[in-house]
Amino acid sequence: MKIGDIIVCKVTAIKQFGVFIKYQEYTGLIHISEISDLYVEDITECIEVNENIHAIILNIDENSKRLELSYKKAHFDDLEIAKKYKIKKGFKPLRQRLNKWVEKKEK
Repeated sequence: MKIGDIIVCKVTAIKQFGVFIKYQEYTGLIHISEISDLYVEDITECIEVNENIHAIILNIDENSKRLELSYKKAHFDDLEIAKKYKIKKGFKPLRQRLNKWVEKKEK
């Protein structure tokens, strides 16, 4: 196993910031920025817990047995992902959510 390899790993948890995986004796994270080049509002719209997914290894920490991975680099057809899961891109989706984020932060 080396950086740049595509592996099939199992999703163990999904958080707002990314996806946790298990591969052999390693655990890992796919940060939300490595899910897609398009805006992803909810990771669970395209990945599920216990699902086996393909990912590319970005970094390996042998001491802690941890991997940093990329989902988007293992899936070359990002536009098909966007269509399938209705992922929105650009600033309009961000602008539409801005007021909700400000209200939430003020609370």
